[in-house]
Amino acid sequence: MAELHDLTALEQGDLVRRREVSPLELTEHYLERADRLDSVGAFVTLTPELARERAAGLVPGGEDGPLFGVPTAIKDLNPTAGVRTTFGSAAFADYVPEVSDGVTLSLEAAGLVSLGKTNAPEFGSPCYTEPDVAPPAVTPWDRTRTAGGSSGGAAAAVAAGLVPLAQGSDGGGSIRIPASCCGLVGLKPTRGRISGHPMYGDPVGLATAGPITRTVADAAAMLDVLAGRRVGDPSWAPPPSESFLAASRRDPGRLRIGRFITPVITDTPVDPECQGAWEDASRLLESLGHEVEDVPVPLPREAVPVFETCWAVLTALSVVPPEKEHLLRPLTRWLSAQGRAVSGPEFGLAIGAMRRFAADALTALAPYDAVLTPTLATPPVLVGAMRDDADPQADFDAQKAFTPWTSAWNVTGMPAVSLPLHWTPEGLPVGVMLAARPAEEELLLALAAQVEAAAPWADRRPPGW
Repeated sequence: MAELHDLTALEQGDLVRRREVSPLELTEHYLERADRLDSVGAFVTLTPELARERAAGLVPGGEDGPLFGVPTAIKDLNPTAGVRTTFGSAAFADYVPEVSDGVTLSLEAAGLVSLGKTNAPEFGSPCYTEPDVAPPAVTPWDRTRTAGGSSGGAAAAVAAGLVPLAQGSDGGGSIRIPASCCGLVGLKPTRGRISGHPMYGDPVGLATAGPITRTVADAAAMLDVLAGRRVGDPSWAPPPSESFLAASRRDPGRLRIGRFITPVITDTPVDPECQGAWEDASRLLESLGHEVEDVPVPLPREAVPVFETCWAVLTALSVVPPEKEHLLRPLTRWLSAQGRAVSGPEFGLAIGAMRRFAADALTALAPYDAVLTPTLATPPVLVGAMRDDADPQADFDAQKAFTPWTSAWNVTGMPAVSLPLHWTPEGLPVGVMLAARPAEEELLLALAAQVEAAAPWADRRPPGW
């Protein structure tokens, strides 16, 4: 008989609805696993008493959504009222917010139960998760290797079976990178799909929350929970024609899919395993009846310094009390210094230039229903391989070489998903990325689910499961 953690999040929600298991039983099951098995750096803060109290108060009823009563966790970048939120920084090691953000409120409103806060790097900037406030987040497939970032703790928690699904956030790949490193589905929704309430801290429009799960259907169900506008949102994506979960169960039809493998943001070699995964995915898509053709890289290399200017300014917007600035990591101080050196007019010009680059890319890709690239240039690297406190520029360059495609879809605002379609002979997961036109998550989920049905991955289990 399957253990509870062997079931998908939707299967667990179905047990709750049928009253075959209670939210409290599920919560206790996962709290025990999180306490016993978190050798992967998944959690910064566990909140067992809060989780038990919330789970005990949940009573299944007729209007519940499919994830009602299912345990989850909140990334340590998302404010949670009354629960320590460090933003991955020693400068906020003891910070306790008074309000929760929209992501947290949406999960609570849907009846999910948070077990605590998942590990994240300082202010979510690096693509590895090695903060000063917690141990490094590592992939359960090889605990010497990174879980990626910045949603590394969330991905490690899901991949190790400490929660069935978790929320991440993504400003340059921070959902899809750890999904690839941990053998999971990681979905970055379209710009404006999920509210930034109440902080609205990204004036550029690069970042969004999104799901990290073991299956496409679980990701679709979690997107249904997170999606939607709130009063005060400056912009928003149009609502879907039906639930995203329903969309994941429809036939995508015969699609025209563009593909490219040339790195977008830097010149770097592509590991043969990543190239092989991309080629295998191309053949799989063709076998499913889709037309797959090579396309030019849609963003010119001139867009890279524009993106980097915006990224540095966003880092500089993380306000730290002057007396605590010495606690910041060298990479954060370096990026913040670059951001503060950008004048207001320069920042405005950079945003305008980035939007023009995005418009050109969207125009070039408009004939295609989806775009296929690798997710990362290599399988997950050793912990510490990218981090370089002595030379932040080298650190940043190593991150670019590891993730040369993901940020392109943050620039364009397109939805994108990393799918765990490949494992190396050593047992390391390798993701492949599909992107779709803006606001077309329904089509993207239908296609991703079709791919999953043709090449299932959910039954693969890492060591220690």
